[in-house]
Amino acid sequence: MTTRDANPDAAAQATPEAAAAARHWRTYFNSRTVAILFFGFSSGLPLYTLIYLMQAWLAKSGLDVKALGLFALVTFPYTFKFLWAPFMDRYAIGPLGRRRGWMALTQLALFLVIGALGMLDPQQQLPLIAGGVFLIAFLSASQDVVIDAYRREILAENEQGLGAAIIVNAYKAASLIPSALGLVLADSMPWQAVFWIVAAFMLPGLVCTLLAHEPAVYGAPPKNLQEAVVLPFREFIQRDGWRQAMLIIAFVLLYKIGDSMSTALSTKFFLDIGFTTKQIGLAANATGWWAALAGGAVGGIWMIKLGINRALWVFGVLQALAILGFAWLAKVGPDMWLLSAAFGFEAFASLGLGAAALVAFMSRATDPRYTATQYALFSSLAAVPRTFINSSVGYIVAQTGWFWFFIVCFIMAFPAMMMLPKIAPWNTRDEKV
Repeated sequence: MTTRDANPDAAAQATPEAAAAARHWRTYFNSRTVAILFFGFSSGLPLYTLIYLMQAWLAKSGLDVKALGLFALVTFPYTFKFLWAPFMDRYAIGPLGRRRGWMALTQLALFLVIGALGMLDPQQQLPLIAGGVFLIAFLSASQDVVIDAYRREILAENEQGLGAAIIVNAYKAASLIPSALGLVLADSMPWQAVFWIVAAFMLPGLVCTLLAHEPAVYGAPPKNLQEAVVLPFREFIQRDGWRQAMLIIAFVLLYKIGDSMSTALSTKFFLDIGFTTKQIGLAANATGWWAALAGGAVGGIWMIKLGINRALWVFGVLQALAILGFAWLAKVGPDMWLLSAAFGFEAFASLGLGAAALVAFMSRATDPRYTATQYALFSSLAAVPRTFINSSVGYIVAQTGWFWFFIVCFIMAFPAMMMLPKIAPWNTRDEKV
């Protein structure tokens, strides 16, 4: 006798709607989404190691602030990763397959290079350290290329929104290892041991790579490197014509430009209006980190209900409104509650909701045959405002003052929103491009 026969009352109480809902959620939380969680963590760890652990190590070693600032230049592979993405689309490494082979290679290499970096002497081997930092950035950007391609190919169309939210959250969670665990351990342990401990957190992602399934191949892979370079761009342009292709590129460039500009000098802004560094760290950064995680989680669930199109509308409005919180703070001055509220809402709406929606949109906009190259192009474009346009923020603030600067940032959010009727119509629930 089956369980259903043994308990007819319980079976009667289970409505078709409840059963369908249970099946619905089980389809989303599966081995594929768990793998994406591990890979998102592996993707974020190297970058945050360079941002937090490496900078603290060099600063403690006596490196002056000018030399320390120059180390940001060696991380440019994150902006130009689309240049070698076709190579990773074309060739497979070892027996694991085209995606898992590259993931395993980059993850193992990152474990070794991050660990070895801490064994160098900043006083005597600074050029070698610069080379090591560049190599970490190159390997990390390459890992991002193949992880983004894997996520796009392994998840079904209706899972792309949740997958984007999972990877955004896991990416942020990885920051805790170098910024919290690593810096705490550095107070009582030598830097060499700290770097190897942080590097060891690459190994769970490597194990997951070895256990995961290789995505299905959509059509024949490129026959040669020329096809790997030409065909992804040709397909993207020919899909809906030059006009639509340029519209998608412009949208990716502009969707987060307003909030990206508004936070480019956020610490400087908080200091200028009268907050102390302790207040900024406790009220702003701690609140912002948790708010960003909450936004990513809510964004994934919300996108399941709304669909990617409507999520771009709703999340875009929220991340634009969040900029006005900074304008309000510029008028009010150093109010701790307003600081926490403004920074927390910005992190929730922008780093959580907006980032998840944009990642889901870029994933959907790729052809499964050329995922690595096309997604690398989109993600590189999304990094352009942060890399280049934000460099002009200081000049704008000098001319306008903080309040009007944030009003300018708010206005900068509108061009992308005006593209949405063509890019992602509100009444179109089809999740395919």
